[in-house]
Amino acid sequence: MTTVESVSLDDARRVIAAGERAAHDAGQPCNIAVVDAGGNLVAHIRMDGAWLGSVDISINKAFTARAFDLSTADLAGNAQPGAQFYGIHASNGGRVMIFAGGLPLRRSGAVVGAVGVSGGSGDQDQAVAEAAADAL
Repeated sequence: MTTVESVSLDDARRVIAAGERAAHDAGQPCNIAVVDAGGNLVAHIRMDGAWLGSVDISINKAFTARAFDLSTADLAGNAQPGAQFYGIHASNGGRVMIFAGGLPLRRSGAVVGAVGVSGGSGDQDQAVAEAAADAL
């Protein structure tokens, strides 16, 4: 039998709170989502003023980071025309996001979930996701 460690609701709350602080400090309201080791949503917030269209994007960035165990920014570089994963964004029912803001969450080197952020520029989303992931 294999046991898979996963983020808890308390972990997700801590990750989201750190991301929310970073987004607030940057003056950019965001949507922040955390998924578990199976890619299932654990928690999500939409900060006041954050784009409605970014709700699904943040959740799907978290899903993507967990599905491939790499940052969505790194996946983006390999998903451009002529690159090895060109067209991957159309897989998984269109849930794969190929721009910055999704990061795997690791504990003792193992991926236990992921965070996804959407609402600002790619650089802003990435910075908020990094601050959020650091809270784990």
